[in-house]
Amino acid sequence: MKHEIEHRDSNLKVEFSWRRGRKWESLKMNAAGEPQTIPAGSHAEFITEHYWGYTSLRNGSGEYRVDHPRWKIWNASEFELNADIATLYGQQFAETLNQPPRSAFIADGSPIAIQRREIL
Repeated sequence: MKHEIEHRDSNLKVEFSWRRGRKWESLKMNAAGEPQTIPAGSHAEFITEHYWGYTSLRNGSGEYRVDHPRWKIWNASEFELNADIATLYGQQFAETLNQPPRSAFIADGSPIAIQRREIL
């Protein structure tokens, strides 16, 4: 895996890449301006405002709390996903994920704190 983040003046370019076998795949986004508050009820809120994580354990499932402040976002002006979707996510998702996104954004992120895991 590798990443590139370029933030010059008010332009932001982000690229995350990963290699599967001998082929590189990537997700790229461009945005401009200052980060904005995430609108209530938006796709961005649904994606970013999750404060619980879950994991599979040998003896069941685990749940843990993730603490972070509410992030701000840049809405992407350009978006590009270069990947073999069917192989990466499964054929059942290929048609949906090969269509233009309903929303594309870059979150400013922050340090996070992961609380002790509870066994469910």
